[in-house]
Amino acid sequence: MNVRRSIAAAVVVLAVPALSSCGVSFGAQTDQVYNPSVGVDDRSGDVDVLNALIVSGTNGSGTVVATLVDNDQQNADTLKGVAGAGADASATVKVTGDTTIPAGGVLNLADGSGISIRGKRVVPGNFVTLTFSFDRAEAITLGVPVVSASNPDYAGVKVPPAS
Repeated sequence: MNVRRSIAAAVVVLAVPALSSCGVSFGAQTDQVYNPSVGVDDRSGDVDVLNALIVSGTNGSGTVVATLVDNDQQNADTLKGVAGAGADASATVKVTGDTTIPAGGVLNLADGSGISIRGKRVVPGNFVTLTFSFDRAEAITLGVPVVSASNPDYAGVKVPPAS
């Protein structure tokens, strides 16, 4: 009987650490669904374009939203423009508001700057090819997703009225 108890005790001692690390959830972040953004990032140049997307209130129009980060710690940069590219070259883009990216700083295009876009492919679910051009940094072209303004995450974004 002592041999059986010793084996049973050994199994319990070995099983406890293995079982305690599996299947037990204490609400850790790794157990939670986490979707950091639907936008796209480009970190290839002197200015990073982060979480770029288009919020559309009506098919054919929307607002371009992104965060621009100036990696140059000495010199500010300026967003010169945003334009459709490739299949989206016919899109009309209008930039208003502050376009200065401070040296080593950020410009959030959802705060104060207004970039409206009109084009046939500006429809939620599509990707629109945009080129961001700067005064100092090289231009960046990327495919930007279009999302619906009806999504509560984008409730604060002003979208152009229907044309």
